[in-house]
Amino acid sequence: MAEKRRVSGLGRGLSALLEEAATPVDANAPGVARLAVADIGANPKQPRRHFVAEAMDELIASVRAHGVLQPILVRPVADGRYEIVAGERRWRAAQAAGLHEMPAVVRPLDDRAAFEIALIENIQRSDLNAIEEARGYRRLIDDFSHTQAVLAGIVGKSRSHVTNLLRLLELPESVQQMVEEGKLAMGHARALAAAADPEALALRAVAEGLSVRAVEQLAAGKVRPQHGLVVEGAGGGAGNDANIDALEVQLSEGLGMPVALAVAAGGASGSLTIRFASLDQLDWLCAKLGQGWGTQFRHK
Repeated sequence: MAEKRRVSGLGRGLSALLEEAATPVDANAPGVARLAVADIGANPKQPRRHFVAEAMDELIASVRAHGVLQPILVRPVADGRYEIVAGERRWRAAQAAGLHEMPAVVRPLDDRAAFEIALIENIQRSDLNAIEEARGYRRLIDDFSHTQAVLAGIVGKSRSHVTNLLRLLELPESVQQMVEEGKLAMGHARALAAAADPEALALRAVAEGLSVRAVEQLAAGKVRPQHGLVVEGAGGGAGNDANIDALEVQLSEGLGMPVALAVAAGGASGSLTIRFASLDQLDWLCAKLGQGWGTQFRHK
């Protein structure tokens, strides 16, 4: 299991429930109920929609051999049934393995708390693709009146990360589907959001296996060199440096903004360009750099 990240901004009750959902618990521990698998149902509005077949097959084999070792988190609903808050993969595996009962922790949760726990638990495990995560944020904003700033605190992300993901929902449905199916990464999708024809560029990116950097260049209307390194200077010409390409991707992912790195011939100097899409992003970037310059732009 991936190491859990600290989530700030949670109320004490929600934080405790999230810890309960994410921390391994003995299936025979006090407070753990054994529920009929048939009495448990998935939350139809839960953020995660796609399950990797290979990983599910491995989990089913483990459950068939050893049972469900960590309880799922559920909430009671009507007619003596229960709805899953966290742990749908284990429930699906129990069904596939032919189990009749499984361990569960039962907690009375309202819709908002249940959805927040499901979203954060999946984000912590890196189980959501970018579109699923974005849809989860959109629901918390639309259905539960969260602002982007409050939402960023709840999920433990920067506000620019939330803003960038929400922009992905403006992409055509066909492009969103490519991201959900794993054909395009979040970096590709973020670059496509700035393209004049995102669907055409997405199809090209998939067909040609374009890197995030290449898609950014094409979306900006720039000519993409054959290789990842842009070399400046007389007689320079394009070079091939996978480390530069990788660094651009790493910086883009870390900042949540497109980054272009140009290195002069010889590699002794160059320039770093960061493109922001809003004053919120600029504010956040300035704060990230520790200079506190961002707020002066907002009032001009």
